[in-house]
Amino acid sequence: MVRIPPVTRESVREDLRETFDEVSSGPGGVGTGPMSILKHSPEMSKRAIPLFNYVRNESTVPAKARELAMLTTARAMDCPYIWNAHVALGRQAGLSDSLVDALRDKQPLPQMSPEESAVLNLGMEFFLPHRVSQDTFQAALDQFGEQGFVELTTLMGFYAMLAFNANAVDLGLPHDLVEEPLPI
Repeated sequence: MVRIPPVTRESVREDLRETFDEVSSGPGGVGTGPMSILKHSPEMSKRAIPLFNYVRNESTVPAKARELAMLTTARAMDCPYIWNAHVALGRQAGLSDSLVDALRDKQPLPQMSPEESAVLNLGMEFFLPHRVSQDTFQAALDQFGEQGFVELTTLMGFYAMLAFNANAVDLGLPHDLVEEPLPI
């Protein structure tokens, strides 16, 4: 059960309603996911949306690697909502069932491509010891270049912020799950 009610135009301060209208008129409207939580602060949401759109949809990082980065973040942050929102997209982008299932269940990971290894190792070091080793850094740099490395790291950081919000308000899951939920 969500700990705060969904944001509505009437629930934001009057002086922020124009900004609320602006951020709610774009893709997703008011929505129900982690980005909807940000709309409780319309000005913050307005500033976050362009970065979200870029790292999520327009980044130089290939879609398969972006989806793996989001799943890695969801797993590291124990965020069922983000996992559920991206697991099918990850599979559609080309992630193997064995990789997705092992990541979900915290099992030994199968053989991966250099791109997949670079994303997973970067994410695991980013979230666990909070430091990235030189070998992991170099592997990610070799796979994605400087721009892609920065975009990949920023994508994981952005999704960590979304996970903080989703977990803090206990966003929960939709009732029409197709995939097995993330065990936490």
